[in-house]
Amino acid sequence: MASAATFSLVTQVLCLTLCLLSLGCSAFTTEDYSDALDKSILFFEGQRSGKLPSNQRLNWRGNSGLSDGSSYHVDLVGGYYDAGDNVKFGLPMAFTTTLLAWSVIEFGSSMPNQIENAKAAVRWSTDYLLKAATTTPGTLYVQVADPNMDHSCWERPEDMDTPRNVYKVSTQNPGSDVAAETAAALAAASIVFKDSDPSYSGKLLHTAMKVFDFADKYRGSYSDSLSSVVCPFYCSYSGYQDELLWGASWIHRASKNSSYLSYIKSNGHTLGADDDDYSFSWDDKRAGTKVLLSKSFLETNTEEFQIYKAHSDNYICSLIPGSSSFQAQYTPGGLLYKASESNLQYVTSTTLLLLTYAKYLSSNRGAVTCGSSAVTAETLIAQAKKQVDYILGDNPAKMSYMVGFGKKYPQHVHHRGSSVPSVHEHPGRISCNDGFQYFHSGSPNPNVLVGAIVGGPDNKDNFADDRNNYQQSEPATYINAPFVGALAFFSANTNPK
Repeated sequence: MASAATFSLVTQVLCLTLCLLSLGCSAFTTEDYSDALDKSILFFEGQRSGKLPSNQRLNWRGNSGLSDGSSYHVDLVGGYYDAGDNVKFGLPMAFTTTLLAWSVIEFGSSMPNQIENAKAAVRWSTDYLLKAATTTPGTLYVQVADPNMDHSCWERPEDMDTPRNVYKVSTQNPGSDVAAETAAALAAASIVFKDSDPSYSGKLLHTAMKVFDFADKYRGSYSDSLSSVVCPFYCSYSGYQDELLWGASWIHRASKNSSYLSYIKSNGHTLGADDDDYSFSWDDKRAGTKVLLSKSFLETNTEEFQIYKAHSDNYICSLIPGSSSFQAQYTPGGLLYKASESNLQYVTSTTLLLLTYAKYLSSNRGAVTCGSSAVTAETLIAQAKKQVDYILGDNPAKMSYMVGFGKKYPQHVHHRGSSVPSVHEHPGRISCNDGFQYFHSGSPNPNVLVGAIVGGPDNKDNFADDRNNYQQSEPATYINAPFVGALAFFSANTNPK
């Protein structure tokens, strides 16, 4: 028995050594990434506003916001709640939609079992955005609910009785940032549905063009037009120029219309084409635009877009330790760190850009130029994989930051619907103030918000699983959206070489 045990131990040590020496060593299997992919898409069902469909899978949720817009004589039922509250914020919802669509566009072929659910998640948003964009000429409806009033209550969406005010941008009160992001979302989604539903795809693209024209002709920031209703929640700190270039880029990709190529060439320099920016978020689209436009240079050698390849390289080099222009911050455990609040939004958006750029580079065996050295697509994939694996549990805390994935994950998520007993378990109404007993409770959330990725740990890899700590424990749609693409890639490429 002793010799057998010794042989077994030697074998285990040998296997571990070989794994550590192998470039293909992975903390997770194909099945793990596929499971996480399924759950990352399922999360969006927990964020749905409106009348839920018969195939709703996250069944502790119920109908909500069924009269949204009615007091203003418009139909604004549907869409998504952005995070742990019951507000429908237009800017992050549109950005979520753009990135969810981008995930499907680039990596949909790697999610055959989940492609219909992913497309349904995109469509739940675009159906709402179409209404917001086409109901009233010269107007884009950009928000439902007063956030200050909403945040003063802790109630599940099915019960909410806070004011469902409607906010809009118009020719007199412009919002080029939110309008151009909405155009980007509709254009990107038109690509998703181009083959499966050409009529819907055409409607999305046509509306995207109209909304973009509105954004471009009536320039101004929605933060100035709506002030305390959107600030400090989703203030457009970066201005609206980045969204105009981003929106034009997506419509160009979707339509192949040469007028948008001309727009990009004529306006790019004043809209941020020459800027290097090192984060990508609902507020700042510059890094994403560079990667998106670099595709035309890398795949078809469109000379006008060479500048975007150069700036994409600068962005990527900033993330790669050891490169001449490395400047990113990582935690001791290896997580990209940008901000103390909702840091994982930057991590997931970065992973999507890394993998998308790696895909574009591979199309012509290109590389990233970092000073005098070249960084390969494989290096970008490896860097993205470290971030994905960290989120899924390969980290110092051995905790998954995706709810419902792995053995250890956050239990006290900052989320009203998840933390208050469901309408099925507690049919009686739970009022604004009565909900706070659940907010302050030390018990785990009664409704598991499967697939939600929370804000994540601090710069020392520490995480407080505390409902009151919204900076770390609140999920958001724009954290999950780009992660869908990353998980799809690794579910098909567990050991990328």
